[in-house]
Amino acid sequence: MSDQRMSAASFRALYERLRGQAQWGAADRRGALNHITPQRLAAAAGEVRAGRSVTMAAALASSGPDNPEPGARHMKRLPAEPSDVPGASFAADHITMNIHGDVDSHIDALCHVSYEGTLYNGVPEGVVSSSGAAELSIEEAKDGIVGRGVLLDIPRLRGAAWLELLFVRVGHRRRRDELGPWEVARSRAGLHPDTAGYLAERQVAALGCDSNGDTAPSIVDGVAFPVHVLAINALGLYLLDYLQFDDLLPVCEAAGRWSFLCVIAPLRLPGGTGSPVNPIAIL
Repeated sequence: MSDQRMSAASFRALYERLRGQAQWGAADRRGALNHITPQRLAAAAGEVRAGRSVTMAAALASSGPDNPEPGARHMKRLPAEPSDVPGASFAADHITMNIHGDVDSHIDALCHVSYEGTLYNGVPEGVVSSSGAAELSIEEAKDGIVGRGVLLDIPRLRGAAWLELLFVRVGHRRRRDELGPWEVARSRAGLHPDTAGYLAERQVAALGCDSNGDTAPSIVDGVAFPVHVLAINALGLYLLDYLQFDDLLPVCEAAGRWSFLCVIAPLRLPGGTGSPVNPIAIL
């Protein structure tokens, strides 16, 4: 959350240090999901005590300064002629969206970010083409991402050997709701690249934010989206962008705790660089 700038040389050194911590071999394509062992997943079920589930996704947004390509919905009723299916008719929607926009909740696959010609674990960026990603697509998370989640509410704060799934609230979504949308590509709160070291130390598998994790403008000389580069490309960590925590906050406050079982289920999009997502916190 710092505005302290980072030089290109310092960023490069941090990138190399974090990338050097990979421990799963050259053939690995799961990245930080390897941190979620069967034992840790089973232990995370102990977070469920009240039997309460809460969404962390935002509703699909309309057009605005931060959403020039809003998701589009076309509604229709089937069948077109009622006589085709006597006694029955069905409402149906057709939806299109920019998965990696600046408003709608989504998850980034490990093929989403290339840095100096390579993806996570040295995979050549050429595996991603107009037909999709041949490696590191969102299909790697087809069985879901399930583990212990922790919400860090930075406005409220201004402290586990491992976290598994970390969610950071900077207040982006609340500001948008109260003051209206703005050009977030030019001005946005986010994390300092140094926080990537914390993510590695705590063996975090997925990081979610109500912004997109990166500040705008970038605080690293010559590198746009440095947190994305460090998290996805160097650490193999899944990022969830533009979530909302307004539903979760009062539940955590009432329970007196900020950890929960988290279930993240991306759509199965073979070759996809990401997916719309609706993460669920279960307390």
